Amino acid sequence: MTIIILSVASFVAWFISTLAGGGSPMILIPLVNMLLGPTAIAPVITVGMLMGNSQRTWCFWRSIDWKVTAWYIPGAIAGAVLGAYTITQIDLEWLELMIGLFLIITVLSFRFGKKERTFNMNLWYFLPIAFFHAFSSGLIGSTGPITNPFYLNYGLVKETMVATKSCNVVIIHIAKIISYISLGMFTPKFFMYGLLIGIASFPANLLGQKFLAKMNDQQFRQLVFILMGITGVWMLWQQRQLLDIGQWIY
Repeated sequence: MTIIILSVASFVAWFISTLAGGGSPMILIPLVNMLLGPTAIAPVITVGMLMGNSQRTWCFWRSIDWKVTAWYIPGAIAGAVLGAYTITQIDLEWLELMIGLFLIITVLSFRFGKKERTFNMNLWYFLPIAFFHAFSSGLIGSTGPITNPFYLNYGLVKETMVATKSCNVVIIHIAKIISYISLGMFTPKFFMYGLLIGIASFPANLLGQKFLAKMNDQQFRQLVFILMGITGVWMLWQQRQLLDIGQWIY
């Protein structure tokens, strides 16, 4: 039953994320936590994301913006290694809360997709963004579509955004897997379920590619911001105990 649930959920998650520029972990993380426990989240999601994004990168290969990826690589590697190590030392609940707030504020600043850009995005900005993205991902399993505003402000949409982001995420997850293995966080069981998530992504990515080709830029942007808003609210709900002012008073 666990295999069936994960397979169906993975297919749906990957299909939606292809159309919305990412976000599949936001569907899969609570499910993995419920079925396999919190210790499974980081290794299982990382293996699944590596496989799914690798295939997605191959599907959209011709649309990758290699200039962005070139700036992304060094920050992604450094951040992923540091994040994977840090997760074994501390638990940063406030990080997920801040990311959730950032996503919601971003959706509002873009006026739910009506504005095309909110600030000028230079190419070199992707270096520190990659570091923070990879570091945060290593800590909490996934940061959701936190990098989407930066890709959009740089001018990437539809296939170009999906392709470039997927390629960059592959780099992050390779570094995370190597780090997790060296830290002893992997087990054969976790690896198997990660493979299951990855395999379910293959048909979903192919189907999503066909639907994405039929969407215009405005429809893509609106779907991106809908997913960002949902993810932001979900992250705040996950850390709602930190927003309980009463516990700080008493």
